[in-house]
Amino acid sequence: MNQPDRIHLRDHVVAAEIGAFQSERGQTQRLRFALTVDLRDPVDAGDDHVDRILSYDVLVQAVDAALADQRYNLVETLAERIAAEVLAHPQAARIEVCVEKLDRGPGALGITISRDAGRVAVARQHLRVRIVVGQPAALPTGAVILLPAAPALPLPQGGDARRIALLGLDQAAWILAQALGVEVAETRTELDAAIRDERPVVWAPARLAVEAPATAPEAPALAFWLAPRLAADRIDFAADAPPAPDGLAIPVGRIPGAAE
Repeated sequence: MNQPDRIHLRDHVVAAEIGAFQSERGQTQRLRFALTVDLRDPVDAGDDHVDRILSYDVLVQAVDAALADQRYNLVETLAERIAAEVLAHPQAARIEVCVEKLDRGPGALGITISRDAGRVAVARQHLRVRIVVGQPAALPTGAVILLPAAPALPLPQGGDARRIALLGLDQAAWILAQALGVEVAETRTELDAAIRDERPVVWAPARLAVEAPATAPEAPALAFWLAPRLAADRIDFAADAPPAPDGLAIPVGRIPGAAE
């Protein structure tokens, strides 16, 4: 039987308050984490696309999210929480989590657990995100995905008209990002990271839009396509909002005072 491809995090040391004994309360101690994840599908690095693999950031963020969630008495409970967080990602099939206390004895004291996808579950916090289409009057705060309107340039005739239109949107995205002083996100991994960090980014859609070949290469259509995939809370337009597609349950509105 072929071994699955794996990614791992090793020797990740974080100071945190943990433990059931009174002597462990009110002070931090060092915890060492080791995570090894079996991937559901073999790694295909031929296209060098970050969205095709499980990002290493997911492992570090799983540790951070678990520690931020609550104070733990047991490293066993913490390990379960980390396993659930990673296995919520569709690329992860199995995980081994090792959590060790480094300051409670002459050596490292801890536990190693192995869990399969579907064996553990966790109620993941809904991260609020808004999609804004067009030029806002001021930089929004929080988790906001900005998508500029297409540049007012005539499209060349011939060739792949859809790709040309998408590249025009990408160009507009880089221009808007420079004007606002924020980063450009091209991949789902980059969008997810911005949402977790609660910071605005400008979406350059060409790379992700290959997953939506039936979607028109226009900012409104792409916003309507992206919003349910990110579980967005609303979509706001700098100009009058076009009619939303049937079945879209996400509120659609207009930004007050936005530039036309």
